[in-house]
Amino acid sequence: MNLFHSVRAVASSGSGEGAIDWDAVVEAARAGTEPGSVDLTPAERSGYATDVRDARDRVREVAGIDFDVPDTIEIQHRHHWIDANVATFRRVLEPLEGQQADFLPGVARAVNTGTMSFMLGFLARNVLGQYDPLLLAEEIDADHALYFVHPNIRQVAADLHVDFPRFRRWIAFHEVTHAAEFGAAPWLSEYLEERMEEGLEDLSHGGLDREAFREMNVAMTVVEGYAELLMDHAFDDEYADLRAKVDARRQGGGPLSKLAKRLLGLGLKRQQYERGKEFFEGVAALRGVEAAGAVWDGPENLPTDDELDDPGAWVRRMGI
Repeated sequence: MNLFHSVRAVASSGSGEGAIDWDAVVEAARAGTEPGSVDLTPAERSGYATDVRDARDRVREVAGIDFDVPDTIEIQHRHHWIDANVATFRRVLEPLEGQQADFLPGVARAVNTGTMSFMLGFLARNVLGQYDPLLLAEEIDADHALYFVHPNIRQVAADLHVDFPRFRRWIAFHEVTHAAEFGAAPWLSEYLEERMEEGLEDLSHGGLDREAFREMNVAMTVVEGYAELLMDHAFDDEYADLRAKVDARRQGGGPLSKLAKRLLGLGLKRQQYERGKEFFEGVAALRGVEAAGAVWDGPENLPTDDELDDPGAWVRRMGI
């Protein structure tokens, strides 16, 4: 961890133009984050491939959904993850960059750059796997991607005293469930992008489009909840022990770690998991797992905020 180079990169960003120096963000995030190793044994490399393939087949069987995993599947270290995600951060925040205050612009630029590098580095040290739908990508037909941050998976498995191959397989199944969702719903990426753009456009003018953010939150609750439903039925065995240990780890950490999680909305994501899971468990109890897949037939099939707490009302509206 090279703290000197990280601080120097942020400090040098104050002399340029724009609210964030993205080159300095990458340099500082990388300097402040040990990359870790991706020197995989043949058995580990084969294990990742087998886990993804088995997850795809099992999720297809359980959900009755025809989908495939992305062509781009990468086993990454932490710097790889930073490089793969900085473009997404930049696309999402671009509409807000015009909000930089006129007073002390160099200071504001350095603060913004430091904040982004800290957040990107924090995520790089904690992300285990990621299904990347490449939201707001310039290429309309940009291929989605699947990432596994091997040193993090290895480290967390050791910290939690759980079997590495089983833990790796659990992560693979979870990310493949997200591939199933976006594969079953070609409209989902555009739907999320539109609401992100609407919300960010209002923020860039000092407003707040509550409806856009509410709709995006409902959609993400559905995404996380449906993934949990599929995991319960598709994974090889019971995994409550893994979930409990990972949840305890997420809730732990020092004050700085807890602040970072709050700023990144990780607590909200956990709420989305729980609320979405309860909704889909209710639907499955009424009509079965495959019936829950009707949510992906079109954006009009997404539950309303009220229906998330009343799965029976959604079932009646869908006529299933």
